Amino acid sequence: MTAWWQIFTRDLRISLRQGSDLSMVVMFFIITAALFPFGIGPEPAVLARIAPGVVSVCAMLAVLLSLDRIFLNDYEDGSLDLMTMTALPLEAVVLAKVAAHWVLTGLPLILAAPVIGLMLNLPDAGYLTLIGVMALVTPTLSLIGAIGASLTLGARRAGVLVSILVLPLYIPALIFATAAIDAAIMDLPVQPYFLILGAMLTAALPLAPWASAAALRQALH
Repeated sequence: MTAWWQIFTRDLRISLRQGSDLSMVVMFFIITAALFPFGIGPEPAVLARIAPGVVSVCAMLAVLLSLDRIFLNDYEDGSLDLMTMTALPLEAVVLAKVAAHWVLTGLPLILAAPVIGLMLNLPDAGYLTLIGVMALVTPTLSLIGAIGASLTLGARRAGVLVSILVLPLYIPALIFATAAIDAAIMDLPVQPYFLILGAMLTAALPLAPWASAAALRQALH
């Protein structure tokens, strides 16, 4: 557990010291969402109708920006090779790095989501559901994204390849996240959507580190 915590805090310190990745993700999220009122007009009713989908899509695209950074720096400087030689299983190493990625990207997106909702005239009934949905979806996006990042490690144009691999896997989470917020706005039950999103996270939690670790072993040997 000490080794896991050291990897987790190390990634946090390095990313916070650089600062660019964190600010880039949040700014991309806000700026992308802010473009929609200019594109479709400032009509409040129209913005309120599209707000759930816009927030979900913009969050997904913002996460994509930083996926190739999960393993790339450690791969280039040799740190990843050293991590594989420790007593800590590679799956646990992956989980630590994914957890750090979520803290640096998913958590800021959760905090920024209500601001985007306010910008898009999201009805009051949707805010709590929006935060709950983001809390379930963002770790799932990071876990699935780790698979794509490990499969494209060392490849040319890895960022583009990650997007091509990961985007189809993000679609189910996007659909149910948007549906949950829509249901809350229309005063319909949201529990089924939360259960589905929770099931996705529960499935990704053990499977994504295992698949990512298998891909990393191939990339490192």
